[in-house]
Amino acid sequence: MRLVVPKAPLRRILRWTKRLLFAGGVSLLVYCGFVLMDAWSFQRGQRRQLELRLANIQEANGGVSQTASPASRRALPPVAPGGLVGRMDIPRLGISTIVMEGTTAKTLRRAIGHIEGTALPGQPGNVGISGHRDTFFRPLRHIRENDIITLTTLLGEYRYRVVFTKLVGPYDVTVLNPGGDEILTLVTCYPFYFVGPAPYRFIVRAERVA
Repeated sequence: MRLVVPKAPLRRILRWTKRLLFAGGVSLLVYCGFVLMDAWSFQRGQRRQLELRLANIQEANGGVSQTASPASRRALPPVAPGGLVGRMDIPRLGISTIVMEGTTAKTLRRAIGHIEGTALPGQPGNVGISGHRDTFFRPLRHIRENDIITLTTLLGEYRYRVVFTKLVGPYDVTVLNPGGDEILTLVTCYPFYFVGPAPYRFIVRAERVA
């Protein structure tokens, strides 16, 4: 016995399936566009706020810009979750992005985040900063030893020199252990082009320099 499938219902099913797939694709594009525009707008606003506050501080200091000395033990006051910490620049990689306090999904969608519980720039210890591998930290795949990383805060600029990179497991938090010196640790997922939850973390370790 041969089974005969009516062509009209089959065509309707295929037509509606095609429409649903098209609508899903458009929705994803709209969402991606919203995320990119939201991050761009947020970065622009926070950058303007940082520059304005730095200009006010410089004016109060008689026009002299602040550069934190290596021996300085001044530190930023505690920053509220989601508050502005500063800006991170890696000139060779073209990275210049705002640093916010915390690593919530919303924060990391718009900026890179200072890992709560780690030192702040200017404090002895380990400054931990996290970012997504597919947005702000994508260029980290090209970072190398001796690259200079600058953290600009309201107390001045803190410069760090990259000493090594390594891979660790997703639950290895020993890389954030405090040390006696002022160090900086950048954390992102690895591999950079992995689809889905990445199996490793890419670590950049840098030390404070003059």
